[in-house]
Amino acid sequence: MSDAIANRRFVTAAEKIDYLSPWTLEEWLCREDIVQNEHLLMVRANMEPGRSHPFHSHPTREEVIYILSGKAEQWVGKEKKILGPGDMVFIPMGEIHGTWNAGDEKLVFLAILSPAKADDPAVVDHSHEEPWKSLRAA
Repeated sequence: MSDAIANRRFVTAAEKIDYLSPWTLEEWLCREDIVQNEHLLMVRANMEPGRSHPFHSHPTREEVIYILSGKAEQWVGKEKKILGPGDMVFIPMGEIHGTWNAGDEKLVFLAILSPAKADDPAVVDHSHEEPWKSLRAA
């Protein structure tokens, strides 16, 4: 780890790491290649209308999703809520969940996961398994 990362306490917009995933444009703000950190990951996700991060789980991580703007159709297990700016959801370790942009504008949210270092697989896709592949169609 470089001294710059080991001593970094602030992360500017210019220092974040952008990544275009299949679901969102991710703006990574807190992970081990940005700050010396063992317990938290934080990413700002930008999800375009009509996009989603379908049903998946994090076997060894808890997650909090905090909505900054837009409207999310958020599932945790078989429970669905519509979330807007200022709303959040807590997702226990291993819980199957999914996020859909439920509006006509970009959905922007923070995802905070813990611990930062976790055993693989970090993410398990459940979108092609029953009942998850049929749940939204019901």
